[in-house]
Amino acid sequence: MLLSMTGYGEARHQGETLSLSIELRALNNRYLKVSVRAPEPYNLLEAEFEKVIRKSVKRGTIQVHLRIDRPTSPHDFRINTVALASYVQQLRTVGTQLGLGDSGQVLLAQVLSLPGVVSDPGLQSGNLLDDWPLIEKVLEQALARLQQMRTEEGKAMTDELLNLQRTIVGHLDVIRQKAPVIVEGFRDRLLERVRKLLHEVDVVIDRDTVIREVALFAERSDIAEELTRLTTHLEQFIEIIKEKDGAGRKLEFLVQEMSRETNTIGSKANDVGISKDVVAIKHSLEQVRELIQNVE
Repeated sequence: MLLSMTGYGEARHQGETLSLSIELRALNNRYLKVSVRAPEPYNLLEAEFEKVIRKSVKRGTIQVHLRIDRPTSPHDFRINTVALASYVQQLRTVGTQLGLGDSGQVLLAQVLSLPGVVSDPGLQSGNLLDDWPLIEKVLEQALARLQQMRTEEGKAMTDELLNLQRTIVGHLDVIRQKAPVIVEGFRDRLLERVRKLLHEVDVVIDRDTVIREVALFAERSDIAEELTRLTTHLEQFIEIIKEKDGAGRKLEFLVQEMSRETNTIGSKANDVGISKDVVAIKHSLEQVRELIQNVE
C-alpha cells in the first residue's frame, strides 16, 4: 500500500514535573531530511530524533517542533561562586587601577548579570538525558498519528492511480484495435494515387513496386512491440503500487519508460485516430507523474 509523503502528527504529555508537546509535519522531498526546532539544550537531540523517525519514514522532509515546560524550584537557581568571585576580583582590580570608588552592592548587582554567574534552569544538561525517554515516547505517539494520516492519503492516491491505469489500458486497447487497419488504409490510399497518376499520364508502375512500398510502410509503422512493452509496464505499475517500501522511486522510473513507449507509438503509427488516443494516454501519464511526486 502506498504512503503519502505529506501529513501531520501531534502528541502531548502533561506531568507534574514536565510538560511537553511534539508536532510533526511531513513535506515532499526526494530524500529523508529531519529538521528539529526545540529550545536549548534539547536541539542537541536532533540526531536522536532522526534515528527514531528513520525507522518509520523513508523519504520526505520531517519538521519537528518540540515545546517543553518544566516548573522551576529553588534548587534550580544557583550562583556560580567561582565565576562570581573571579568577576568581582577583576572588577575591583580595574576599579583600583582607574581610581574608581568601590560600591559593593552596585558591583554585585552588575556582576550577577554576567554570563555564567547564575545558571539558567532551562539549560541544565542533566535534564537532557533524563528527559529523553519521555520525549522519545511522545515522539513515537506523534509518529503513529503522522503515519495514520500518511496511510489514509496513500489509500486515496492508490485509488486514483489505479483509475488512471485503467484509463490508459482502455486507450491502449483502442489503439490495438486500430493498428491492423493502418497498413490497409495506406495501401488503399497508395493505390488510389497510382490510379490517378496512371489516368493523367502515360506511366506504367510495376505491381511489385506497390507491394514493396506497402511492405516498407508496414514495417515502419509496426507498433506491436511498443504495445506489448507498454502493456507489461501497466501490469508492473499495479504490482509496484502493492509494495510497501520504495514505491515512489520505482513508479517515477516506470512512468518515464511508459512515456517513452507512448511517444514511439505516436510517431510510428502515423494515424490521426491513434494520435488522439496517444494524446489521451500522455495526459493520464502526466496526472500519474504529479501524483507519484507525493509517494514515499
